Amino acid sequence: MRVLIVEDDPRFGSLLQRVLTAEGYANDLAADGDEALGLLRLVSYDLVLLDLMLPLVPGLEVCRQLRETRQEVPVLMLTARDAVEHRVEGLDAGADDYLTKPVAFSELFARMRVLLRRHSGRREPVLRAAELRLDPVRRRLYLAEQPVELTGKEFAILELLMRHPERVFSREEISEHVWDFAYEGASNMIDVYIARLRRKLGPAARYLVTLRGQGYSLRP
Repeated sequence: MRVLIVEDDPRFGSLLQRVLTAEGYANDLAADGDEALGLLRLVSYDLVLLDLMLPLVPGLEVCRQLRETRQEVPVLMLTARDAVEHRVEGLDAGADDYLTKPVAFSELFARMRVLLRRHSGRREPVLRAAELRLDPVRRRLYLAEQPVELTGKEFAILELLMRHPERVFSREEISEHVWDFAYEGASNMIDVYIARLRRKLGPAARYLVTLRGQGYSLRP
């Protein structure tokens, strides 16, 4: 799943990117409302974390324009303004939820999960491949109905492969999905995560195929 962070404070924006990446959410950062609207026209996001007070185009206007184009992506507003009228303004502009700063990340992730569950009716909520069953919204994997514990990045890699069975993904494509567009990590990091996934999948690891010189594919 990919999240758009719209935040003009570079320190807080960078912190949000780190914690979301650690939880397995691919993400992009927009520093102002104009950049956010440009990204929303180009990329299909699963959720938007939107600051209210932004340069160029305010957060309320970003949300209004997003809804005018009939995009149904869930929007969670983050702001230091906690007066009731400010919350009402955000919700009236089309936001789905409102969280005041400073943010407790446990609450942030809980609210994100609620919004993703609420909007999951627009897509197949559970992915299946042979005896594997993956719930992207609740972020759970089952092998023959037994739960399997995955880290955030392991989950993101497997979700990508299960959404596109038989397709071959290069290491660069996997890196872009799991981290972000600017990620420049060594390609052997992907090999490390694939090896960890294989250990956790046990007998189902045979579906995770390596194609020399090309990348990885899930072939149940």
